[in-house]
Amino acid sequence: MPLKPNVMEDIARDHSIPAPPPRAKFHSDEDTIMLEDESGRICLVGDRIRTAGLVTGVILGALGIETNSGDFEVVDYCFAGMAPQETTWTSAASGSDDMEVDTESSSSSQDEWVALVSGLEVGALSPADAPIELLVEFLTGELGGQQDQASSSRISRIIIAGNSLAPAVSASAATEEVDRKPRKYGQDHATFTPHPTLNLSGHLLDIARSMPIHILPGPTDPSGTILPQQSLPRAMFGGAASYSTFICETNPTYIQLGPATGSATTSAKASASKTSASASDAPKRTILVNSGQPIDDIFKYLPSPPHDRLSMAESTLHWRHTAPTAPDTLWCHPYFTTDPFVMTHTPHLYAIGNQPKFATRVATERAKDGKTGGTEKKCRIVLIPNFRESGTVVLVNMRTLDVKTVSFVLQGMTGDAKT
Repeated sequence: MPLKPNVMEDIARDHSIPAPPPRAKFHSDEDTIMLEDESGRICLVGDRIRTAGLVTGVILGALGIETNSGDFEVVDYCFAGMAPQETTWTSAASGSDDMEVDTESSSSSQDEWVALVSGLEVGALSPADAPIELLVEFLTGELGGQQDQASSSRISRIIIAGNSLAPAVSASAATEEVDRKPRKYGQDHATFTPHPTLNLSGHLLDIARSMPIHILPGPTDPSGTILPQQSLPRAMFGGAASYSTFICETNPTYIQLGPATGSATTSAKASASKTSASASDAPKRTILVNSGQPIDDIFKYLPSPPHDRLSMAESTLHWRHTAPTAPDTLWCHPYFTTDPFVMTHTPHLYAIGNQPKFATRVATERAKDGKTGGTEKKCRIVLIPNFRESGTVVLVNMRTLDVKTVSFVLQGMTGDAKT
C-alpha cells in the first residue's frame, strides 16, 4: 500500500518541513496483497482475492496455482471462522437482522436490558450537557411517563464505551477563543465551566445509585493510547468510585452476565443481575466491548462502498482477531507469547463504540464439526454512535438480544440526529 504510513520514511524525511496531515484512507489502485510466512512471501492475484476485503495481519489459507510471473492465483480461500461459543443462542426471536428501534419490545416485562453509550465527551467546546442530563434522568427512572419509567426500570446496567471526556484543547486554541469574546469595561465575560472530570463524576454518581456501571477508556480519555488501554483510575470519579458496582474496564474487555457456570476468557468479569429473575432462568451472556479504534483503523484500508463498518466488524469475528492491523498502523503493547486480541470464544454481543452512526447485524456461522446440522454460532454486532453528536443510547435485551434505541435530541443540538 503506497499510501500507508511508513515509519522508515518518517525517520528519513526532512523534519524541517511539516508532515502532511494523516490520510482518511490508505487504499489505492496500486495496492497488492502479499501472503507471508517464515519461508518468505508471495503476491496473491485473482478476482477472488481482490474482493475478499483483507487488511494487514489477517491469517488465511489460500488455494490456487503459481503463475509464470511468480505470483499465486487464488481460486479459493478460508479464514479461521468464528471461535467456539460457550453457550448457544437459544432464543427463537433473534434469528435475523430485524430489530426493534424506538418501539416497545414484545418480550416479557421481566427481561433484562443493558444500555450501551459512547462519546459523551464531557468538556467539549460544544458539549451535549442537556442530552446527558436527560440520559441520566432516563436511566434513573425520572424522565417521561409511566411507560418510559417502566422501560428504564428494566435496564440492569450501563456500559460506557470510551470517549467520556473530550480531548484537551491546546493552549493556543484556548487563547484564540478568549480573544474573540466580546469585552466590556476592559474585561472579558468568560463563563465559568467546572472541571470536566467533576461533571462526569457527578453524572456517574447519579447513575451508580441506580445500576452497575462499566466504563472503558477511549482515544480522548486520560489513559494510555497504546492498546489494550488500561482501565481509568477509580480515584478520578469521586463518589461513584465508592460503589462496588462501578467498574473501570480495560479496552477491549469481556463482560460476562448471567449465571457464572464458566468463564469466557481470563479477563471476563462475572457480575450479578439486579433483576428479580432467578439465576437459573437468566441466560449466560458474554459481551465483548471496545472503544472503536480497531474498526476505525481497518476502515482506512478498505474502500467504502462496498465495505462498511458493520461488515468490517463482522469480518473480525471470522478472522478471530479484533485488531489485525496492530501493531502495523495501530499502536499496541509488544507481546511475544500471547495475543490479547485473539478471540478464543465468540461473544453473544459485540459492541463497538464511537462510531459515526448506529447499526446492528447478527453474524452467523454453522459449526464445521463434521456432523449434519451442526451448532450454529450467532453474535449480535452493535455499532454504538457518538452520543454528543447523535444523542442516542442503545438498549440490548439480554434474553433475546433484540436491540432498540432511545434518542435525546434538543433544538440547537450539534450533530445530525433524527427524532
